[in-house]
Amino acid sequence: MGTSRRVTLNDVAAASGVSRATVSFVLNDDPRQTISAATRDRVRQAAHDLGYVPHGVARALREGTSRVVVLTIEPGLEGHYSRSYIDGLDTELAAHAHVLLVRHGHDSPHTTRQVLDTITPRAVIRFAETYLTGHGLDDLGGGWHDGLAAHTALQLSHLAEHGHTHTALALPDTSPPLATTRLTYATQAAHTLNIPTPHPLTIPQERTACAQAVAACLTHHPHITAIAAFNDDTALRVLTALHDLGRHVPDDTAVIGFDDNGYGAYTTPALTTVTIDAHTHGRLSARLALGLDTTGLHPPVAHIVPRQSV
Repeated sequence: MGTSRRVTLNDVAAASGVSRATVSFVLNDDPRQTISAATRDRVRQAAHDLGYVPHGVARALREGTSRVVVLTIEPGLEGHYSRSYIDGLDTELAAHAHVLLVRHGHDSPHTTRQVLDTITPRAVIRFAETYLTGHGLDDLGGGWHDGLAAHTALQLSHLAEHGHTHTALALPDTSPPLATTRLTYATQAAHTLNIPTPHPLTIPQERTACAQAVAACLTHHPHITAIAAFNDDTALRVLTALHDLGRHVPDDTAVIGFDDNGYGAYTTPALTTVTIDAHTHGRLSARLALGLDTTGLHPPVAHIVPRQSV
C-alpha cells in the first residue's frame, strides 16, 4: 500500500492560480504584503480543500511533540546568570531546529499542564530546579565544582585572602528563592575555610531603611570587616548605605557583589564581584533536554572581577 504525498505550498499555489511566494505571504499573514482580499480568500480556501498542513505542524504531529522547549523562571531568579543561560539555551536549541519559549512567573502544576496541553513542548525546563528542589549538588557544574556552592565559596575565599574573615551575607528583603541555599553554602564554605559563619543581613530596598539595617549590623557586630552580597543589586545598596553612614569602602568595610550585572564598574568605588558565564550551562541544558551528547561542552570557571571595593 502506498503512502499519500504531503500537500506542499506548490500544490496550493497551483490550485489557487498564484505564485508560491504569494501563498507563503497569505498563510503567514505577512502584513508587509498588499494582497487583495479575494486572492487571500482563494489561497486559504485552496489550502483548506487540499488539507495543507504547515511543515512545522506536520513534523510536530509525526513526532508527537512540537519543536518548542519551555523554560520557566520564577521571580527573584533573574540576573546576569539567567540572561547568559537563556542565550546559551536558545543558541543550542536553534542549532537543532528547536524554539525556546521563556515563561516568567510562579510555576505550578496547573500552569505547567496548560502549557503541555496547549503546545505539547518537547521539554519543560525549570530554571535552577535542582536548587529549588533541594538537589543543588546535582547541578550541571557539580555543586562544589562549578555550581552555586563553588561560586559562594569563591566569594568568601576572596574576602579571606584579603584578611576579611568576619563577614556578613547581605540578602534582599524580597526573600528570593535561593536565599536559604546561599546561606547554607556560605556556612559550609566558611567551615572549609576555617572562618566564622557569615552573619545574615537583610537589606531593605528603601534607602534610609537600608542604611539603618547596615548600621545596626555593624554596631552589634563590630568585628565584621566585609559584606558579601547575594547579588550585585544588593551590593550596590550596601555601598550606598555605607556612603550614607560615612564609612569608607574598603578601608572601613569591604563589599563584594555576586553575578556581575555590569553596573558595579560605574560606582565609586567600583564594585568587586563574582562573574559567572552561564552560556555553556544553557547549551548543556539544551542538549540534555533533547537527549543529545554533551561531550565537548565545558563551562568556564567562575572568577573574581577585582575592582576597588575589596
